[in-house]
Amino acid sequence: MDRSLSWSLFVVSQLDFSNYWMQNLIYIIQCFSYPILAFVGVPANVMTIFILLRRNCGLSACITRYLLMMAVADLTVTFLDLIMRHIPITYGIYSLTTLPVCNFHAVLLYAATDCSVWFTVTFTFDRFVAICCLNVKGRYCNEKTATLVLGTVTVISCLKNVFWYFMFEIWYRGSNFPWFCLVTSDGKWSPVYGVLELIHNILNPCLPFLLILLLNILTVRHISVSSRARRKLRAHSSADVPRDKEMESRRKSMTLLFLLSANFIVLWSLLMIYSVCWRLDAIGIQFVLLPTSVHDLGFVLQLLSCSTNTAIYAVTQTKFRRHLKNLLAYPFMQIYLFIKYIRYSLFSGLP
Repeated sequence: MDRSLSWSLFVVSQLDFSNYWMQNLIYIIQCFSYPILAFVGVPANVMTIFILLRRNCGLSACITRYLLMMAVADLTVTFLDLIMRHIPITYGIYSLTTLPVCNFHAVLLYAATDCSVWFTVTFTFDRFVAICCLNVKGRYCNEKTATLVLGTVTVISCLKNVFWYFMFEIWYRGSNFPWFCLVTSDGKWSPVYGVLELIHNILNPCLPFLLILLLNILTVRHISVSSRARRKLRAHSSADVPRDKEMESRRKSMTLLFLLSANFIVLWSLLMIYSVCWRLDAIGIQFVLLPTSVHDLGFVLQLLSCSTNTAIYAVTQTKFRRHLKNLLAYPFMQIYLFIKYIRYSLFSGLP
């Protein structure tokens, strides 16, 4: 009996309970958060697209075009990644994961994810030019240039991710790992596919992460310098100086930019760190071996980033917030009017 107890204690001591409980906790979070993200993210992005298409939010045509395409990309990622990938895998809905379309799904998913990330980068660069490069602001910060930039990013993202079609098989692996499709034998051992995958990980999200940080640092530096100069200039002028409308407009634009950038950086950072460490370990550089729970939590945060932009617009843009309230109240108002009409029809003939 003592030997049995000693052996049981030895076996229990060898189990990694921290990783086990963390993995189960992340699984519970996924089971609860994924349906909520789908239920909130799809309507939120659809309403954002509808409001921005009306072009009466007080934003310039250039900014509206960037925000509109970001909402379209987020909606596409929510559908392809959350609804068509993570929810079926988490809940074991095999009717979806057994369809022989995984390689085609991967191309569309990675292209949409690249668009979502790089649209944020192009928007950040547009605001950097508008604030820090006034001599080229008129030529670059316009709707025509925005359309050209967004179209170019979309085409490049689609072409760049075509190689996944040939690297992956048509069947799903049934796991939340980045390689959620079965890999062809050529894809496993070919150095060409290895280089392409390395480039893919650098271009998304490592390079966008660094570019957004750099552009925001340069923008903040320029704003701090120009703000000090404008305050000194206004201090030497007369006392009855009207409000600085230029600085107020710039402050609103920067609030929107910084919130969108911070949203991307914070919610993508965990997945980026895991991807870098996993790539280093794959090529023989053992830097830090993170548990798979970090990778799963990173997916949850990354998918959350596709549903938060609507809240950012509502917080920073007064007209957008008013249109959003009207849009949310519209079905309830129609129900109220319908009930009122039925009540009037039933009781109008009574004395």
